Amino acid sequence: MYNTRRIIPPIQEYLTRSMADQKSNKPSLSYRDAGVNIDAGNKLIERIKPAVSATHRPGVLGGIGGFGGLFELPTDKYRQPVLVSGTDGVGTKLKLAIESGHHSQIGIDLVAMCANDVLVTGAEPLFFLDYYATGELDLDIASSVIEGIAEGCKRAGAALVGGETAEMPGIYSGSDYDLAGFCVGIVEKDQILSGDSIADGDQVIGIASSGPHSNGYSLIRKVLEVSNTELTQAFGDSTIGQVLLEPTHIYTKEIMHLLSKVDIRAVSHITGGGLPENLPRVIPDDYQIVINQNAWQRPKIFDWLQDNGGISESEMLRTFNCGVGMVLIVAAEDADNVLAELHNTGSPQAWNIGTIEKKNHSNQASIDIKPR
Repeated sequence: MYNTRRIIPPIQEYLTRSMADQKSNKPSLSYRDAGVNIDAGNKLIERIKPAVSATHRPGVLGGIGGFGGLFELPTDKYRQPVLVSGTDGVGTKLKLAIESGHHSQIGIDLVAMCANDVLVTGAEPLFFLDYYATGELDLDIASSVIEGIAEGCKRAGAALVGGETAEMPGIYSGSDYDLAGFCVGIVEKDQILSGDSIADGDQVIGIASSGPHSNGYSLIRKVLEVSNTELTQAFGDSTIGQVLLEPTHIYTKEIMHLLSKVDIRAVSHITGGGLPENLPRVIPDDYQIVINQNAWQRPKIFDWLQDNGGISESEMLRTFNCGVGMVLIVAAEDADNVLAELHNTGSPQAWNIGTIEKKNHSNQASIDIKPR
């Protein structure tokens, strides 16, 4: 127990000193004078409550505003439940959202980048938390972003159980902001997708991306700069800005449906590093993936970026998803069934894009991407 006699004198000294300061007409500073608006933060919580509540699913306990988000594990559905966690941001795609003033969908990207990683293990996303940091809290911008996060959570099937909003003047400029996300999923231990069952002759199914997703945007912004392209420039029936801000597709519906129907041997989320770096992560060392680029039509935005940036083919492949956002590896006899199931669920377009082959020698590359 603390000794109160040791605590009280410093408090009395502080109060005496504070009164003396007032008499000497020293300025009385507040947190708001330092650039932090506590009242705005409280108003934000009230404004986003309906959007957050709309994401709730069985397992959520309590609401937002507490010190921690509570979620009851569905142990009645699992014999040996394993939790899977993932964290990510949206990189410099944020700059385009800020420059264009379009904040309503960037939160979907945040959820997608985390939830899609969790899905790779075969896990169902359960809940999500966000971190929003800014120099000066703009209620309209922050509400729009967090409502987008809530929309992403609904698409992922995850509950938004909490988050953190931080005003940090001096670290961020004005209403500029940064985002981070954290997702937790659950999977039966003996159903974790490890790639151990991959065999010679397995087929590689690619599911279409919705654009560059949230990868390679530092290079994208450089291409915009060197080509003197404004975000408002027309691009087909849209604009460059709208195409580049298209949210990352969330593949929960497709993956969860297929796991209940077909033996999926491995899944790879095509993020930073593209096909060359993400596909080898999910196959055993003694196998190689052979990809045929002619199996799918690369979206026009990638050709535009390559042409206007003078980007080599190898750089395109290791920077962007080039039109394939998620990859499944299945037995050859299941490939047609997987494609049919994806079509029936209203999934983005999907293709058989390659084959798994046994390596001839240990030094053979883990991936061979045939040119277009």
